[in-house]
Amino acid sequence: MKLLALVFGNIFRNPVRTVLTSLGTMVLVLVVTLVFTVLATLDQATTEKSRNLKAIVTERWQIPSQMPYAYAATLTEGAPANEGDYHVPPDDSMTWGFFFGSTEKEPNKRTMDNSLFAFVIEPPKLRTMMDELDSLSDTDAKPLTDAIEKMQSSRQGIIVGVDLLKKLGARVGDRITLYGRNYRDITFEVEIAGVFPEIVSRYRSSAALNREYFNATMDAYAAANGGKAHPQAGKTLNLVWLRLPDREIFQKVANQILTSPSYTDPAVKCETASSGVATFLEAYRDLIWGVRWLLAPACVFTLALVISNAISISVRERQIEFAVLKVLGFRPNQILVMVMLEALLIGLPSGLLSAGATYGLINWYFGGLNFPIAFFPRFMVPAAAWWWGAAMGAGTAFVGSMIPAWNARRVKVSEVFSRVA
Repeated sequence: MKLLALVFGNIFRNPVRTVLTSLGTMVLVLVVTLVFTVLATLDQATTEKSRNLKAIVTERWQIPSQMPYAYAATLTEGAPANEGDYHVPPDDSMTWGFFFGSTEKEPNKRTMDNSLFAFVIEPPKLRTMMDELDSLSDTDAKPLTDAIEKMQSSRQGIIVGVDLLKKLGARVGDRITLYGRNYRDITFEVEIAGVFPEIVSRYRSSAALNREYFNATMDAYAAANGGKAHPQAGKTLNLVWLRLPDREIFQKVANQILTSPSYTDPAVKCETASSGVATFLEAYRDLIWGVRWLLAPACVFTLALVISNAISISVRERQIEFAVLKVLGFRPNQILVMVMLEALLIGLPSGLLSAGATYGLINWYFGGLNFPIAFFPRFMVPAAAWWWGAAMGAGTAFVGSMIPAWNARRVKVSEVFSRVA
C-alpha cells in the first residue's frame, strides 16, 4: 500500500510533464485507433466465412463486369441443369447493376457535387441481401422498410444515403431528374422515397434505383428510336449475389455455373464475396501495406519513445530519492516496479480515454471516419477500440518504461551520496 501511495504521489509531482505525456499518448492512440479501424474493416470484408457465405458472379475477362440481363434468370438459381443440382432459393439471390448519373443535363456542368452512384437492384433484396442492412433490427430498419414499400408501389422511387441527400440539397419526397453518365441518353424521373439508415456507414453516399424502372427505361429508349436498342442494352447486369449455406455448396454451385454452356459470351466467373472484395482492393494494396506495416508500427514506436523519454527524465531527477528509498529498506525490484507502475498509470488511462473519445466523436458526432477506399466511403470505429486503446497505452508504457525502470533499480547509494557530498 505504501508503494502504491508513492506511485500516485510521484505521478503528480510534476503535473506539467504528466499532462504532456498523457496528451502525447492520447494523440498517438487516436492515430493508431483510426488506422486499426480501417484495417479491421477491410480485414473483416476480406475474411472468408465458413457458413452463410455469399458468392459473386461477374464477367470473367472485364472490369467493370458487364453481362446481359438475360443471364439473370438462370444465374439467380445457381444455373441448375441436371437432376441433383443445387437450386438457390429465390430469397438468397440478388442482381446488381450500377448507374452513374447527374442532376445536370449539360455535360460541361456536371460535377461530383451534382452526381450520384446508384445500385440498380430489386427493392425487397435491400433488406434481405445487402451487407449490414440484412442484420438491422426491425426498429432500426423501419424507415428503410417504409421506403422499400414506396419503391415497390411506385417504381420511380429511389433511396439515397444521408450524405448524398445533403450533397444534392434535396429532401425526402422531392422529385429529381437523373441524366445518365455511364448510360448516355438515358434519363430517370425519380422521387426520393427515403434514406439509408445512418448507422450503416457504407451507404451514406450511395443510392438504390428500382431494377424494374431501369429495365423499362431501357425498353422505352428502343421504342423511341425505331426499335434500335441502346448501345449498352446487353450489358446492364454487373454482378449477381448468391447466398449459400456452406463451402461445399459453394463449390457445387460454382461448378454448375462455370460448366454451363449458357455463359460463354461473355464468359463468367464465380468467387466468394471475400475473394471478390480482396481482388477489388488490389488497387489499394500498396497503400494498405504501408498503413499496416509502416504507419501503425511507427506510431506505436513513437508512443513508446514518448513515454520512455518522460520516465527517463523523471528517473534522472530522482536519483537521490531512489538512494534514500534503498537506505530505508526498499529492494531494487520494488523500485523497478514502482517506476513501471507510474508509467502504466499514465499510459493505461490515457489510452482508454483516447480510444473512448475517438469512438464517441467519430461514430456519434462525425457519423464515421470519412476516408473513402474503394466502395467503403466511411469507416465506423468498432467497440473493440476500447481495448485497443487500453492495450496500446499499457503496452507502450510497459515497454517504454523498462529501461528507465532498470536504471532506477541499479542506482547505487554510495555513488549518489558521494556526488551530493
